[in-house]
Amino acid sequence: MGSFAGRHIIDTADLSTSEIMELVELANRIQAMPREDANQLATGKILATLFWEPSTRTRLSFESAMFRLGGNVLGFSEAANSSVSKGETLADTIQTVALYSDIIAMRHPFEGSALAASTFSRVPIINGGDGAHLHPTQTLGDTYTLLCEKGRLEGLQVGFLGDLLFGRTVHTFVRLLARFGVKMHFFAPEGLNIPQYVRDSLIDLGADFVEREWTTSCIDGLDVLYVTRLQKERFFSEEEYLRKKNSYIINREALANAKDDLLILHPLPRNEEISTDVDKLPNAGYFRQAEFGLKMRMAIIAATLGVEV
Repeated sequence: MGSFAGRHIIDTADLSTSEIMELVELANRIQAMPREDANQLATGKILATLFWEPSTRTRLSFESAMFRLGGNVLGFSEAANSSVSKGETLADTIQTVALYSDIIAMRHPFEGSALAASTFSRVPIINGGDGAHLHPTQTLGDTYTLLCEKGRLEGLQVGFLGDLLFGRTVHTFVRLLARFGVKMHFFAPEGLNIPQYVRDSLIDLGADFVEREWTTSCIDGLDVLYVTRLQKERFFSEEEYLRKKNSYIINREALANAKDDLLILHPLPRNEEISTDVDKLPNAGYFRQAEFGLKMRMAIIAATLGVEV
């Protein structure tokens, strides 16, 4: 994996399609390894997790990935626990932590923060989410999920339902899927449609996509339904959030017209947009999705550290 050694992972747009498939193959090899062998891959290496914004799954997934590779972890889980609370700049934080670690995974509320951090860091920066902008490791994990669950990308009919305006997972994922010939259907509550810059990117990529108002009949013909929550923390007012909350709910009744093998995904955390009565169905892939995301983060860490697998 020499092409990835020492490299920052800021945006999947920076990766070629062949490089994306390299990471998929690496994740496959790691998944097939005995756990005790995988646990030797990053011995003596340190991952710093710098999370200025709350996170459970992404942060713990990075930490679990590093521990499963045999490495160690240090970091903070919110800005109040760091010297940022004392006025330290992003540049100073990154340059200092880079002295203590071999690789940094970070999440920050401001768009472009990961790219800025990469200009100050002497170790690889992995973007764990910057504002409502990008989430490349979630996208790579979701891509790996589709390949493991469906065996292909080209020709899949994938629906995206929910907050598509603030959903950084969607913004990154749809631009990657466009490169692999996926037909995309966008369903969003009024005012939460995909941002114009994402729409323009898809048009430039020659993507096949439609935007439609959601009804349960829209589920007919989809191979995958990717659901996202309304992100209360990014709404401009409580009133606006409450007005749009529960404008879409996926439950067993909503799946009446679905294909038998429809795959339902969600980047998590969920609120009430997917009913728990769906969890026991084979269609519910969101917890398997989290596991595939862990394997992909192991691959990304191994690749950027230059580990031979």
